[in-house]
Formats: sequence, structure tokens, C-alpha cells
Amino acid sequence: MSDDIRSDPAGRADPTDPTGRADSAGRVGEPPRASRIETTRRTGLSRKAFRSLATAMWKGFVRDRASVFFTLFFPLFFIIIFGTVFTDQGASKGKVALLGDVSVIRQLPPDAKTALGETIEWKSGLSRDDALEQLRKDDLDGVLEQRGHQLLLKVSNGDQVGAATVQGVLSSVVQTTNVAVTGQQPRYSLQASSVQDESLKAIQYVTPGMIGYGIAVGATFGAATTLVEWRKRRVLRRLRLAPIPTSSVVTSRVAVSLAIALAQLAIFIGVAMLLGLRLTGAWYVAIPLTLTGTLAFLSVGLLCGSIAKTSEAAVGLANLITLPMAFLSGAFIPLEASPGWIQAISKVLPMGWLVEGLKDTMVRGEGPAAALVPMALTLAFAAVLTLVATRFFSWEDD
Repeated sequence: MSDDIRSDPAGRADPTDPTGRADSAGRVGEPPRASRIETTRRTGLSRKAFRSLATAMWKGFVRDRASVFFTLFFPLFFIIIFGTVFTDQGASKGKVALLGDVSVIRQLPPDAKTALGETIEWKSGLSRDDALEQLRKDDLDGVLEQRGHQLLLKVSNGDQVGAATVQGVLSSVVQTTNVAVTGQQPRYSLQASSVQDESLKAIQYVTPGMIGYGIAVGATFGAATTLVEWRKRRVLRRLRLAPIPTSSVVTSRVAVSLAIALAQLAIFIGVAMLLGLRLTGAWYVAIPLTLTGTLAFLSVGLLCGSIAKTSEAAVGLANLITLPMAFLSGAFIPLEASPGWIQAISKVLPMGWLVEGLKDTMVRGEGPAAALVPMALTLAFAAVLTLVATRFFSWEDD
């Protein structure tokens, strides 16, 4: 029998062997009692350290008024503003002044007048000079008068969108009237409908963007400022010297950030539903999207906190990253009408992936599969940026 491997005559490993190595038959001996006690002690210490650190981080977040404001109340403020101001607002009506008797408009059938009234608001009783003066100031979108069989429309170049809308609507009225006068039946017709629920309101497009922005701000600022402050106060140094596993420090920070993000999600959706939000499709996928998005922006916060030497620098760096990203990702404003290069940038930003995934599943009625790509991209982003951040990370100030 060798000195370092003890076995019985049958070749089985000695149960008291502290190495726990296997015998020739591949059977492993029972770990010694002292080893089990040590393992249990370390596990209990890790759990206790995790609970203590998570509690300390949570209390730190709650007591930091600035963090609470920018994480919860700032995005909530936008949801309430957009939800209350724009919820019931449809397309704006064009304002057109009628000079004299415009019989083409006056003789329209009642249903045609009603339909036209949803697009154009008629103003009558104005003199020609007053009407033209209001048109120059863009208080009106058009001035209409009739001379014989000819309709004369004046528009302003100051509001080209309103002018084009009025011209298109009135041109359609004239063509329809000509068809009716000649007695010919129209051969073609156009029937338009929306692919979304007709009850959709502005808040349903605002809420996913604000959720994405709130998650980004909460995770980035929380990780960055905590890291800088703990390093500045030598908390990280004491944690490193204490018998606490590094994994407990990291997991406690991640757990608190995920809990804050889920609280944000619940509060934002709850308030938005009071303002008219209707969840559609696989809205519940917003939960895993929130978790993966939080991990992505935790890595951003880790990088900011590793580079910055002061809290002010960390906050400034976090703002420099998250605020432009919010505008370029469509969190504040829709990007459908933006230049192509802005839309291209939004497709490579983690907040853009997060906002698009939330819109697809919460508003556009798509299924869980729509969230798979955003979740995969945010997780990959988190892994890569965390590796980059570890190269700059230090336990204490230089």
C-alpha cells in the first residue's frame, strides 16, 4: 500500500481517506466528517453573507433619494405625462375657413359631412382679410371659396404637412362630387384598416420605452455608484479580506438589481394600466426581458464604476451612455420617421433590443418567440462587457 492512498485488501478506498479519491474500481470514498463540517460552515457563511450584503444594498438604494427618483419616479413621470396628455388625442384636424357660400361642401350628404368633419374643422363668418391673415400666421391650414364650378383653395407654406392634408382631402371631395354629378358608379374603391387594435392609445407605445429606460438607469447607476462608493470607503477592501466568497458579493448586487427592476416593471405597468394601457400578446415575456436587460446594463454600470474614480464621474459617465442611448433607441420618441442611420444605430444598442422586445410582446401582439433574439443579444452583450470591465476593476483605489 502506498503512503498516500490507503485501501482495504479488496482495493476499496478508505472511507477516512481525506483526499476522497477513488479506488481502482472507480468508487469514491465518503468525505471525512471534518470536511463535511467545513463545507457546511462555508455554505452557511456564504448564505449569511449574501443575505447581509443584499439587505445592505437594498437599504442603500431605498435611502438614496436620487437613485429612487431617477429609477422610479423619473420614468413614471413621463408615463403619466404622455398617458394623460396624449392618450385621447387622435390626428389633429385641419382648420379651413369658408369664404361665402361653398355649395360643394354645403350640399354634401350628412354622412359625408360627418366623415369630413373628423378630418377638417370648418371656420365660417370670417372676412377675406381676416382669413388670409390667420392663414399667414398658420392659425388656419386653408381658405376655401367657390367661384362657379371652380373651388379656390389657399394654403400656407408654413405648415406643409397641414397644407398637404387639406389639399388631399378636398381633392378627394371634388372627385367624389364629380362622380356623383355625372351619375357614373365608381369602378374602384379603397378600404383601409389598421393591423393593431383600434383601441390602441399613445400610452401603449410610451410604456415599453419608459420601462426600458427605467431599467437601464436603475441598473447602470446602481452598479456604478455602489462600486465607486464602496471602493472609496474601503468596503471592497474589507470584503476582500473577510472570509466572504467573492461570488456572494457579486450575486447579492445582481439579486438586488433584478429585484429593483421587477419592482419597476410592476409599478410602471400598474400605473400605465390605470391610464389606459392594454396588454396584448405574450406580455408576460416582459419579465425575462427585464431580467436580461438588467444584466446588460449592470455590465454597463460595472464598467463605469471600474473606470470612474469618484461618484460624480461615475454618474456623469453613466448619463453620457444611457441618455443618448435612450434617444437613439426609441425609448423617448418613435424612430419610424427618423433618418435611416439613426434606425441602424438603434439596432446595435442594448436599449434598442430591450425596447423593441417589450413593444413586440406587450403592444404589437406578437408571441414569445419575438423576445428570443433581444434576450440572446442582451445576454451576449452582458457577457462581453463584463469581461471588458474586469480588466479595469480594482478592489481599492490606486
